[in-house]
Amino acid sequence: MTGKHNQPHKAHRLARIGFALATAAMLVAPASSAVAESKLAPAKAAEAAPAPAAVIATPAATAPVAAIPQTLEQDVQEFEAIKGGTASFYGRELRGNRTASGERFNPDDLTAAHPSLPFGTMLRVTNPRNGDSVMVRVNDRGPFHSNRVIDLSEAAAKEIGIARMGSGKVELAVLSDGTSDE
Repeated sequence: MTGKHNQPHKAHRLARIGFALATAAMLVAPASSAVAESKLAPAKAAEAAPAPAAVIATPAATAPVAAIPQTLEQDVQEFEAIKGGTASFYGRELRGNRTASGERFNPDDLTAAHPSLPFGTMLRVTNPRNGDSVMVRVNDRGPFHSNRVIDLSEAAAKEIGIARMGSGKVELAVLSDGTSDE
């Protein structure tokens, strides 16, 4: 199945694979270059020169460290707790259907349905049983059950460990935009 809703997921996966390959190449490069140099060096020269007993490194000159900003508030995300409760998830059977925001549902995206929060709101959903949290974006309306506070995508439910049970208690917190009404 092809389509625009699949491309970001594939691109994200390819980026992770590329990062893993680059990391592996960096780890292997020093070892492989040492092996290559020993193969290129003449055998007689290696036999004639005695091996050093120990190599003592001289301390390198330290470069000045960049100044750390006095306030780290710009990098800290602030959350405002809202009413938690029972979360459920909806999965593969709804793939490709339109959400209330108009986008197509992808169970592999970290999204959620909430009855009243504006579309695009970022929520931190925490499973209090194991402490796992996930950031989700509200893109749909629901759940339409009186005992549930949020519907998560399958990927989000797996991240916090409620996918196997089908539902679970969660704590919700809205990512604040950094502005205040004061």
